Amino acid sequence: MAAPSAAATSPTDQERLANKIRFETELEFVQCLANPYYLQCNSALRLLCNPSHSYLNYLLYFTSPRFARFLQYPQALHHLHLLTDKVAGPAFRTALKEQPLLAQDLAGKQLAHWAGWRETGEGTVWREPVVGEEQAGEEEQAKVA
Repeated sequence: MAAPSAAATSPTDQERLANKIRFETELEFVQCLANPYYLQCNSALRLLCNPSHSYLNYLLYFTSPRFARFLQYPQALHHLHLLTDKVAGPAFRTALKEQPLLAQDLAGKQLAHWAGWRETGEGTVWREPVVGEEQAGEEEQAKVA
């Protein structure tokens, strides 16, 4: 049997455009999952209540480095994992629906993470400077200058 020709296997311009639009739509939806208020709103509307929602499982392909590089908000992957996890998923969905301050708490933690992830080196813990650290740093800078 002869191998298919290159022309037969390459997508048409219309198919390429359709694939691009589909990818961009899925990327935008995954990035929306980084917003705790968006998650809470969808939970209130019961859009995320169905644990067998296979679309979220389908979107797990964004965890692959090949696709994760397109994400501007990597926190979306954490929320996607929480929503699709068989153990934590139902509890996370219920908490979003029943605890009105959870979204605010998640947003605060996200903001704190963004504010200091480069300073800690690990990217997970943000801390207030200890009293005296600022003065010690200023003294060291004065010695260098």
